[in-house]
Amino acid sequence: MTKIISLEAELRDRVGKGAARATRRSGRIPAVIYGDHKEPVAISLDPKLFGRELHRPGFFQHLIDITFGGEKHRTLARDVQLHPVTDEPLHADFVRVGANTRTHVNVPVHFLNQDQSPGLKRGGVLNIVRHDLELICAADSIPERIDIDLAGMDIGDSLHFTAITLPIGATSAIAEKDFTIATIAPPSVRKEEDAPATAAA
Repeated sequence: MTKIISLEAELRDRVGKGAARATRRSGRIPAVIYGDHKEPVAISLDPKLFGRELHRPGFFQHLIDITFGGEKHRTLARDVQLHPVTDEPLHADFVRVGANTRTHVNVPVHFLNQDQSPGLKRGGVLNIVRHDLELICAADSIPERIDIDLAGMDIGDSLHFTAITLPIGATSAIAEKDFTIATIAPPSVRKEEDAPATAAA
């Protein structure tokens, strides 16, 4: 099961650009919770606590329990607007999720057993085509990462989507059936050019 983040929030009694600016002037971040066939709810967040969670890995794939008014709302972050200069969060959107909600998420890939790849041992380079996978899965079963085994891969080998095992219930959100995730590329051209020069010297 995916990690669950807990955030405390306060209700906002007004919405709109003017109200959002007023919320920011008061030292808090305006946000909204929507979805699950319910009315949107305007809230505000503590910038320090929210910023700390935002900058941790996997923020957009983790469930977020937002508590206000004595109620807890399970959500996923959908968008965070950042200041163009300071990168400070200006506004956040969250979507409600339930036990049966299926959602579209980007899950990072993690490569295992690089020391057991003959191609990498011989100077090959791991060329990562996709650093994450676009998946559709149950909101309460979002994987932290997808592990990919490089053992036995040699120079020139490619690792495709059909070669990996997804968590139960997860499917690809990409129409292409067998896209490339990574390849073992030959040593760089620079190294190949340096070899004759070194020999001549």
